[in-house]
Amino acid sequence: MKISVVTAVFNRAETIGAAIESVQAQTYGDVEHVVQDGGSNDGTLDVVRKAANGSTKLVSEPDHGIYDAINRGIGHATGDVIGLMHSDDFFASPDALAKVADAFADPSVQGAYGDLQYVAADNPAKVVRHWRSGEFTPAKLKQGWMPPHPTLYLKREVFQAHGVYDTSFSIAADYDAMLRYLAIGKIKLAYVPQVLVKMRVGGESNRSLERIIKKSREDYRAIRKNKVGGIGTLAAKNLSKINQFCVKDIAA
Repeated sequence: MKISVVTAVFNRAETIGAAIESVQAQTYGDVEHVVQDGGSNDGTLDVVRKAANGSTKLVSEPDHGIYDAINRGIGHATGDVIGLMHSDDFFASPDALAKVADAFADPSVQGAYGDLQYVAADNPAKVVRHWRSGEFTPAKLKQGWMPPHPTLYLKREVFQAHGVYDTSFSIAADYDAMLRYLAIGKIKLAYVPQVLVKMRVGGESNRSLERIIKKSREDYRAIRKNKVGGIGTLAAKNLSKINQFCVKDIAA
């Protein structure tokens, strides 16, 4: 089974090298890394070209934002299973993709996900938030549950049947897509009970109060669009994050 990892990047020269090295360090053998660059001008392309190996596929072209870039990357991917590696992220361990592949040993499984840790941007060894996702049940969607998007890997057939990311959402297209796959598509998910990905803090959706408000509005639109609840679902989604900051006993 071939796994494609898609990285959409624009001007991330400081972190893209670590993301690429993280993919290349995976023990799973059949991995393709699609790096979809939006026309970076800060040295990102030099870093990618220097780090690239035979499994790296670099495409550099203008895009219309992060979700358009991801969609383009998915279009260039040739794997049986496709997931994302954001340019600021890295795998938590070299066996992360091997564990993902194990989850797809069951042919009925259409998607797999695990846990996620947020780490300090200036010290990736420092965990600031731990997202233990747990097993999926459809009833959890109305409670605001979602799998950590950076850990989610889907069979190609899911994108073919249910579409890619809706670019009318500028911040919450990932949440909308996951609700579409789970609530509308009713795909079967497998949970990998370990941290698969580490994400540096400072995400696009949380960099200002204005962005937080906009994300909440888009989240609510996604909830209503996919018919999984209402304002209570949005409130539960936001409140569920509180426990993720209790990381004193979580090893980095």
